[in-house]
Amino acid sequence: MSLTHAVNGQPIDGPVPPGQEVAIVGLGCFWGAERVFWQLSGVVVTSVGYAGGHAATPSYREVCGGRTGHAEVVRIVFDPAVLPYERLLATFWESHDPTQGDRQWNDIGPQYRSIVFCADEHQRTVAEQSRDAYAARLAAAGYPPITTEIVVGGDYHLAEDYHQQYLEKNPDGYCGLRGTGIACAVPGTSLA
Repeated sequence: MSLTHAVNGQPIDGPVPPGQEVAIVGLGCFWGAERVFWQLSGVVVTSVGYAGGHAATPSYREVCGGRTGHAEVVRIVFDPAVLPYERLLATFWESHDPTQGDRQWNDIGPQYRSIVFCADEHQRTVAEQSRDAYAARLAAAGYPPITTEIVVGGDYHLAEDYHQQYLEKNPDGYCGLRGTGIACAVPGTSLA
């Protein structure tokens, strides 16, 4: 049985439709991060989960206890004809502080680290170019270097159902997500 997205009714664990792509990013607590992405035009469906660790079946308790090495992440299925990967990455950079290491503001621990899991070498190249462009803007504003990891591949484990679209189900729920206020120019698009 397929889990259904609480906002748009799409299956969150089904196959990726033809012509769509997948991005997986971690930028702190996944509750607020997922909401940022499901609101973007061109996003087909989002889900939250765990990636980048060593446990075969991580649970929220294990991840938050630092026992699995996983990050809290958002899996985004998107239409690249409507939302280019470069624009999706700009939203990623602008929605958190990628210089904080194993934390995002009050959320502390390696599960909150900034990370991009790339589907292939093309996504890796684009992610590195956007990181470098954003790093220059942050440095000009006095920020330290970006600590975001960029890796190709990686596992993805769907988080427990109560985490999916959490802020839709719990409108007054906690969201500690916030960016630096520095805009990200998008290399290779008209937004650069």
